[in-house]
Amino acid sequence: MSETSRPALTIRMHGDDNVAIVANDGGLAAGTLLPAGVPGAGITLRDKVPQGHKVALTDIARGAVVRRYNVPIGYALKDIPAGSWVHERLLQMPAARALEGLPIASFATVRPPELAPLQGYTFEGYRNADGSVGTRNILAITTTVQCVAGVVAQAVARIKSELLPSYPNVDDVIGLEHSYGCGVAIDAPDAVIPIRTLKNISLNPNFGGEVMVVSLGCEKLQPDRLLPPGSFPISDERDPALGPETVCLQADHHVGFMSMLDDILQSARPHLARLNARRRETIPASELVVGVQCGGSDAFSGVTANPAVGYCADLLVRAGATVMFSENTEVRDAVEQLTSRAATPEVAEAIIRELGWYDRYLDRGRVDRSANTTPGNKAGGLSNIAEKAMGSIIKSGTSAISHVLAPGEKLKATQRGLVYAATPASDFICGTLQLAAGMNLHVFTTGRGTPYGLAECPVIKVATRSDLARRWHDLMDVNAGKVADGEASIEDLGWELFRLMLDVASGRRKTWAEHWKLHNSLVLFNPAPVT
Repeated sequence: MSETSRPALTIRMHGDDNVAIVANDGGLAAGTLLPAGVPGAGITLRDKVPQGHKVALTDIARGAVVRRYNVPIGYALKDIPAGSWVHERLLQMPAARALEGLPIASFATVRPPELAPLQGYTFEGYRNADGSVGTRNILAITTTVQCVAGVVAQAVARIKSELLPSYPNVDDVIGLEHSYGCGVAIDAPDAVIPIRTLKNISLNPNFGGEVMVVSLGCEKLQPDRLLPPGSFPISDERDPALGPETVCLQADHHVGFMSMLDDILQSARPHLARLNARRRETIPASELVVGVQCGGSDAFSGVTANPAVGYCADLLVRAGATVMFSENTEVRDAVEQLTSRAATPEVAEAIIRELGWYDRYLDRGRVDRSANTTPGNKAGGLSNIAEKAMGSIIKSGTSAISHVLAPGEKLKATQRGLVYAATPASDFICGTLQLAAGMNLHVFTTGRGTPYGLAECPVIKVATRSDLARRWHDLMDVNAGKVADGEASIEDLGWELFRLMLDVASGRRKTWAEHWKLHNSLVLFNPAPVT
């Protein structure tokens, strides 16, 4: 059946919702009669309603609640007759829920039925000396300051062309380029965030414990400040008190550009040799550390892709793995769900602390959470951040939240299960901070489409709509649009994603982002002043 001949289809998330979204590719024309069997059956559309956008299922009076996911996503600014297109210009966004008087840690006292553990699931990974596990075997070159980025980029290109062919078990060589390191208030209280972020990314499990640093020499973020001696395991025979092995470009022995490049290549050789000696081994699925995120979201994000990711998140937690969800502004309107799902009162208080800090951070910039929603989000049917948050939180699944991380913090070995890693919602900053937390596999859902990828970690991309999956057939790894099409259930997609994760983690499958080498830059979150 062609898309144009498909019957009109609407999707309502809860029986008490007074709006539904249009599922048909291309939307529905004014005058369309909604057929029997769909929400709003018998209503004639008064307006053309684009795909993913909301249609009023009843007459909604001015000032009345517009409800989706059985929560208020806005208040009508004027009377909205049934069959009307309900868009952001017709809605007043609800105020943010206060961070006082929240339900605290219901999961700590009223436990939902526990699902049976998932046993016997494994992947082929790289066991590190500190007990962590990598899904890739990468040499990462840490940089202390943006000034060295051009030199490191040329050195990486030479390492790949001249050295890497001799080390076939090393997956890649990358430079950890960023915009930090100098021209910043390095002693400001919030400067701890970008510094610990870069330190902890340098120790990501996918880098095998090999720490190699390139410094300029005069920058504020000196190597010993970034990676203090004795603060991390050293994989070679050197004394840990010596600190990180560093190539300093301003060192007197460097005479000319080629000298700098040759020094970096010479330093890379022993790291490559040790990485090359490693082999994949069978690892329990409990060693996966999966970061989940959404970007380029649309109204289908909370209908197809994010619920499937949430189902998969529950499978991972049942298998003993760690799942991180994030994006402060995109969960802020669901704060009651977060604090009530906390495993303990202490976890609930940590959630409140992190979201409160972020409220104050936005307030300093004279904005609030409403600044999050993009033109693409709205074009995809999301009227405001309140609606977006309800679809975003679903990807965390239903498990108790066991731990909370502040921006840039690293997971401890004992911190497993479902973790809230407090980050901005920016795709690049969120991904960067999840890498710092120890992520070894990433899942990214999108409705509008984005070629997002990370050099440091495999990124599995999930399309919310079949139209996007068809058009971007060589960029999207999973089509969750099959749920809206009636071709698969949320459970089906959750298991498909779980099995794909094990294959990608094992190196048996490459993601499209890996195939095309589509890699976004690291973006450190720096709330401290720039001088």
